[in-house]
Amino acid sequence: MTGQVTLGSDGVAPLAARMRPRDLDEVVGQEHLLRPGSPLRRLASAEAADNAGTSVILWGPPGTGKTTIAQALANSGGRRFVQLSAISAGVKDVRAVMDEALRQRDFYDEGTVLFLDEIHRFTKAQQDALLPGVEQGWVTLVAATTENPSFSVISPLLSRSLLLTLRSLDDADLAGLLDRAVSDKRGLDGAVGLDEDARAAIVRMASGDARRALTTLEAAAAGAQASEHPTITAEDVESASDQALLRYDRQGDEHYDVISAFIKSIRGSDPDAALHYLARMIVAGEDPRFIARRLMISASEDIGMADPQAMVIAESVASTVALIGMPEGQIPLANATVYLATAPKSNASYTGIGAAIADVKAGNAGRVPMHLRDAHYPGAKRLGHGKGYAYPHDDPIGVVEQQYLPDTLRDRVYYSPTEHGWEREITQRLDKLRRITRGDAG
Repeated sequence: MTGQVTLGSDGVAPLAARMRPRDLDEVVGQEHLLRPGSPLRRLASAEAADNAGTSVILWGPPGTGKTTIAQALANSGGRRFVQLSAISAGVKDVRAVMDEALRQRDFYDEGTVLFLDEIHRFTKAQQDALLPGVEQGWVTLVAATTENPSFSVISPLLSRSLLLTLRSLDDADLAGLLDRAVSDKRGLDGAVGLDEDARAAIVRMASGDARRALTTLEAAAAGAQASEHPTITAEDVESASDQALLRYDRQGDEHYDVISAFIKSIRGSDPDAALHYLARMIVAGEDPRFIARRLMISASEDIGMADPQAMVIAESVASTVALIGMPEGQIPLANATVYLATAPKSNASYTGIGAAIADVKAGNAGRVPMHLRDAHYPGAKRLGHGKGYAYPHDDPIGVVEQQYLPDTLRDRVYYSPTEHGWEREITQRLDKLRRITRGDAG
């Protein structure tokens, strides 16, 4: 099964399969994992092939070489290579592989590399089935995932495996890969050339994905050959792929990374960056209600009383999006994004409630002052409830000296407005209010 490729309808393997590296030396990118003496290099050595036991979890975006690395580990030392997909394999399939691996080891002294693609799709029970073989060294497990293993892989398996993070290929890596595919006998074998604009277009569209780059190159080469010109042009690339690859998994890391960048761009008052991340979510099909909810949170947490209108706008946009749906909903979402990003910022209310909650949780609450207690039920006045309460509306200015906080917290300050936006006005007014209510009016 080592080196097995999928054939197209014409019997020829796709370019991405033909150009798959045969060993670690041919892998493009991932220099941080492939330096001499690195764990991957040691695993691929002949000594490692004779001593199975170290399993690996490869975490990274699609097209970064996870399957390639697994096959390279199998090729080194002549180990069996077995591949399962978490989409189609079940517990029975895993146990069958483990039983055969044990038999091959005991009877033929042959190691097995089990490549499990998309391990994050395996249930806990399915992952548990892997543990005996991994613990006993029957197989060298190489598991691939595009999602954070800390959230998708069970702890016993994670603790017994070496976690390696693959990175998206940079532009230079992709350009070199394309040039190699054009000239290599396994690739296009010089049948067509590739001009600089076309190369740059493919690199941009691939977004760090080697498989996408090679697939686009193959389609563009077919277009160039059909047009009977010997060099792939940017026009050929445009015809082959009309949309750049967008990395976004609504259940994975990109979902959280992009929304985090979106909110932080709003908080940082950069409307251009905020619109960029909004566009990424819209194009990827993110639920617009989720985006609207996060805008309301941002309006409350990051803008607050610096612009009280921000919350009104965010709530209005959420209602509008729910009514009109997409794609028209992108317009009010963009309006709210720009408004919040350019609004003055203050988290004073947010930090204030946080400090108040911390006091309450720490037991710093105290009894409600007698004059503030409910005096409406029978017998309340006999208990002294409400006695001495000063009704603010009876005062000419509507504010009276009166203690509102419990005795233990009577001088506590939770809300400290900033000098941003509307809070400049609040600061001046609040200073006067506190001097009156706390008896410092002079």
